[in-house]
Formats: sequence, structure tokens, C-alpha cells
Amino acid sequence: MRVAGLMSGTSFDAIDAAVAELALDGDTVTLRPLGMVSAPYADDLRAEIAGAATVFDVCRLDARIGQAFAALAARAHAELGPLELIASHGQTLYHWVQDGVVEGTLQVGQPAWIAERTGVTVVSDLRSRDIAAGGQGAPLASYLDTLLLAEPHTDRAAQNIGGIGNVTWVPPGGQWAAMLAFDTGPGNALIDDWVLSRTGHGFDADGALAASGTIDQDVLARLLSSTYFDKPAPKSLDRDAFDPSPVAALSAADGAATLTAFTAAAVARSAELLPEPPARWLVTGGGRLNGFLMNLLRQMLGTVVEPVDAVGWQGDALEAQAFGYLAVRSQLGLPLSLPGTTSVQQPVTGGRFSAP
Repeated sequence: MRVAGLMSGTSFDAIDAAVAELALDGDTVTLRPLGMVSAPYADDLRAEIAGAATVFDVCRLDARIGQAFAALAARAHAELGPLELIASHGQTLYHWVQDGVVEGTLQVGQPAWIAERTGVTVVSDLRSRDIAAGGQGAPLASYLDTLLLAEPHTDRAAQNIGGIGNVTWVPPGGQWAAMLAFDTGPGNALIDDWVLSRTGHGFDADGALAASGTIDQDVLARLLSSTYFDKPAPKSLDRDAFDPSPVAALSAADGAATLTAFTAAAVARSAELLPEPPARWLVTGGGRLNGFLMNLLRQMLGTVVEPVDAVGWQGDALEAQAFGYLAVRSQLGLPLSLPGTTSVQQPVTGGRFSAP
């Protein structure tokens, strides 16, 4: 099946559409990437997402984001198709977990716009069934991570660093039932917000600003005092779960350095929760392009840390590909989440279908 996965992360920067050909034969899955297209959010739409505060804001965004996703899906259909199925994760506005229970999660971007524009069935709402069954609805990319990471005699970890960070630990042999996944802590969101507020740029290219500064160890210790890091896995969080105010008095460069160290240290703390120390960490998401962050990860983890591109994966497309894979699993009634990925009580499927 030729499927497209559509998503935008918690950095609110762009929408990605990754197209792949998926073949399932029993437990054997083959994924052949066919390409991806991306479109940045318009500045006014990005600001509207970041500032959404009323029912009016949410309703308007549900339509505007649905239309933006539909435009990119139509482009993918024309350039990389024809498509047989589309997965739309939508844009997360809110995801909050309190004491292991989801208080609320909301992804907007009405999928009917996509189905109507492309003439292709759309699978969306991939989190709700898991939450209703006692899970936390996140992270959800672990099935594809396990498919790509598995090796007969070695355990590995896939570390995504988008707006927030999440890890998938894959045991030797890649048994799905034994894998563990959870949100590690902040990713790029706090860094991006800081850099935008201090320099007007949307992100710290290659970590250059952070590299020019000095990590404030006292501030870093305050950031790491969050109770989130003491909670057992699996666990999940929202992009705004951490209070960045301790860095407020720092210079632009020192603040960037300290927040980048916070992201790396959060990953290092997460390693303490894994069943075994991974022999290799493969980093996906925009964080893999931040040289300063990658060097900190190598220092703090004390092992091999590489971008996923080093093993032939498409680092920019991987998360969108994962949701395309989940759409196929949803259509077949297969599980999308497991006790070791979202803390759901038993494996569950999910998804809502919008027919053209």
C-alpha cells in the first residue's frame, strides 16, 4: 500500500508529508520510502497556534490547520502518489498527564479537508482509543522505531528530539512486547522559544549560539529538579510542562547553552530507566542537526550517538513515516500501542476514518 503520513510537531514550525510503500506479510513488514514534501507554517498561523487560548481559537485552528494539511497532502498525492491511504496526526495543542492519568489531549486539523481535497481515505485521531483504554496516548512512533532498529544480539535506542524528546528502547531481536518508550523531557521547544525571544530567529542553527555561551550549572540543576524525571516509565508530557524561568536572567548565549544542556541531561536521566544501557543511540528529529546538542549527548551518555541518517534512515521523514505505518496497522485492526509504550493495560488499535 502506498501511504502518506502527515504531521507537525510541537515546535509549530512546519508540516511534513512522508510517502512510503508498505508491505505486510504476517509479522514481516517492508517499508520503502518514496520521498517527502514539507511546508512551513505561515507566520500568522504559527503565532495563532502558540497563542490559542479560547474556544474560538481552537475552532478556527481546526479548520485552518486542516486546510494547510490538505494542501500539502494534495501536493504529495500529485508529486509522490498516487496515494491509497493518508495518516494525519494533526497539530497537538495540548497534552497533559497528571499522576499517570491523561487530563486532556487535543490534536486539531479537521481530516475531512484532507479527504475532500485528495479523494483519499484519511486515518486520524490515533491517540484517543489508547487513552480510553488507560494509556497516555504517547509516544506513538515506537512500532516503526522497533521495525527499523531491531538487531539479533544488540539493544539500541532511538531518541527523537522534536519539540519534546522521546526514546524507544529496542531489546535484542526487536520483540515488540518487550520494548519500552517514553517522553524523556524537553527537546527543541524551550531552546527555540528562547532563541526567538532573544534574537528573532526561529531556532539555533547547528547550536552556534549555545556553543558561544557557558552552561550555568546552578540553573541547570534547578531545571533538572522537576519531579518528572523521578517518575517511572512509560510516561508522557506536554511541550509546556517545564518552567524555563530559571534562565530568564542569563544572556542569550548562556541561556541557549543551558537550555540545550537541559535537553541533553534529560536524555541522560532517561537512560537510567532503560532495562539495559543501549549499545548505540540513534537521534532523529531536528535536534540531530544541532552539533552542540549532539556533542553534549555523546559526553553525557558515554557511548555511540549518531544521527539516524548514519544508518540510512531519513531523519526528517521518520516520524511522518511512523504515522503512515500506524494508519496501515489501524486499517488492519492491529495494535498501535502497547503497555511498554504508553502504559495502556493491553495492546490496542485506534484511529478514525474519514472517507472522501
